[in-house]
Amino acid sequence: MADIQQVDEGAGGRADAKGERRVAKLVKQISAFAQAHGGAEGQVAYLGQMGARIVLVGEDGHWGDLVAPSYALAEEAVKRSGITVHETFDGDLANKVRTGPYEWSRMAGIQVGGPADD
Repeated sequence: MADIQQVDEGAGGRADAKGERRVAKLVKQISAFAQAHGGAEGQVAYLGQMGARIVLVGEDGHWGDLVAPSYALAEEAVKRSGITVHETFDGDLANKVRTGPYEWSRMAGIQVGGPADD
């Protein structure tokens, strides 16, 4: 007698299709960012159960980020988008980031000018 295994293709197929749509959306967003900023480089950071963060840095110094539901989907998205991906967010990649008054006021507001501790 032959061994028979039941495979639930319905649930896996839907999950695969959903993942594929999410990757396609991320690729579109990454490509749009790169096009708007003269190209882009990125880094993928694991966020635990939340997924993974894709940090993008444009050639003009502008930056942004996206969150993917898993590290694997984030990796696939950056691979398909064709951007250069760095292992860490330091060195050359970090030096390209240009912050403006908004970012400086937000960072400084935590240290100076924020609520006084009584």
